[in-house]
Amino acid sequence: MDSVSILSIATAAPENVIEQSVVEALAPKVFPELFAHYPVMLDIFKNSGIERRRVVQPLAWYLEPRDWNDRSKIFHECALALFEEAATAAIERAGLSPKDIDTIVTICSSGIATPSLEARSMEKIAFRSDVRRVPVFGLGCAGGVSGISLAARLAVSDPGKVVLLVVVEVCSLAFRIDRRTKEDAVASALFADGAAAMVMQQNGGEGLVTVRGSAEHTWPDTIDVMGWSFDPVGFGVVLSRSVPIFVERRFPPVAKKLLKEAGVEACEVGRYVCHPGGGKVVDAVETALKLKRGALDHERDILREYGNMSAPTVLFALERVLESKLKGALALSALGPGFTASLVALDPVHA
Repeated sequence: MDSVSILSIATAAPENVIEQSVVEALAPKVFPELFAHYPVMLDIFKNSGIERRRVVQPLAWYLEPRDWNDRSKIFHECALALFEEAATAAIERAGLSPKDIDTIVTICSSGIATPSLEARSMEKIAFRSDVRRVPVFGLGCAGGVSGISLAARLAVSDPGKVVLLVVVEVCSLAFRIDRRTKEDAVASALFADGAAAMVMQQNGGEGLVTVRGSAEHTWPDTIDVMGWSFDPVGFGVVLSRSVPIFVERRFPPVAKKLLKEAGVEACEVGRYVCHPGGGKVVDAVETALKLKRGALDHERDILREYGNMSAPTVLFALERVLESKLKGALALSALGPGFTASLVALDPVHA
C-alpha cells in the first residue's frame, strides 16, 4: 500500500447500557409464542458471549411499536453523535485539526441519511468546505475492514492527503417486536451500537501501523446468509443459523487465499484480529484459522462488554490489540453480507 500509515484510532459507544440478563428475562414476554414453541432458543443468550451492550436509547424505547419515521429520527440524531465523537477523537489523537482532513470515508449500513453523516457534521466539526466525501452503504459487519482497504487506496491515489475513516452502526434500531421471528430473537441477543474512526496518510511518518495490503472474497449463491430486509416498519435482520458451520468449513481455504493476495505469509502473522459476531462465531473463526481456543481474547472481551456492533466491532478489538506489544503482522478480518470475507494486513511500526 506504499507506506499508508494509520496515524490514530478512536472508538465511541452510547451511554445506555443493557445487561444481557435483563434482555433474557424479557425475551419470552416480548416473543411469547416463539419461545413457547422453541424454549431452547433461550440458549442464544447464554451462548452469545455477551454480558452487556450499549445502545442509543433506553430499553423501554425498544419495547414500543416503532416505524421508519421513529427509527430514522433517532438514527439521524444518535448515529451523527457517535460519528462526531469518534471522528473528533481520532483527529485529535493524530495531532491534527479538522482542517487537515482531505477525504472522509463514512461506512454505515444500519441507517439512511441523505445528506450523509459526514455532510451533517461539516459545521460542528469544522471540516473544510472542499473536503471530499465518500459515504458507503451495505457492507454490514465487513465494513470496518473493507473501509480500511478503501481508505488506504484513496490515500495512495492522493499522496500526502489525509483520509479520515469513520465506521458507525446503530444496529439496535433494527430490533423488531412486530415480526416475532427467530431472526428477531437472535438480533435481540446480539445487536448493539458504536462507532470507530481512523486517520490515515501515505508516507505519513510514524503511526500505529502501516497497511501492507488487502483482499476480499465473495462466495457465490450466498445472498441469503446475512443482510437486511426492508418494509414500512424498518430494517429486518436476515441471518442464517448456518454461519458458524459455514465459517468452519469454507473460510480456511479462503483465508489462505486472502493472506496471499494481501501480501502476507501465514507464518508472518503474529496476531489475527477478527470481527466477533457472536460467541459461536468466534469459536468457529478460531477453529477455521487453527488458533488455540481463547486466542481471540480481545475479541471476546469486546463482545462481552459491547455486544455485536456490526462493522465497528473489529476496530474496537484492534484498538486493544494495538495497546499491547506487537510481534509480526496483523491480519484483520471480518465476514459480512454478500456473503463476503474481507482482510487487511497491517505491519507494526515497531516490531
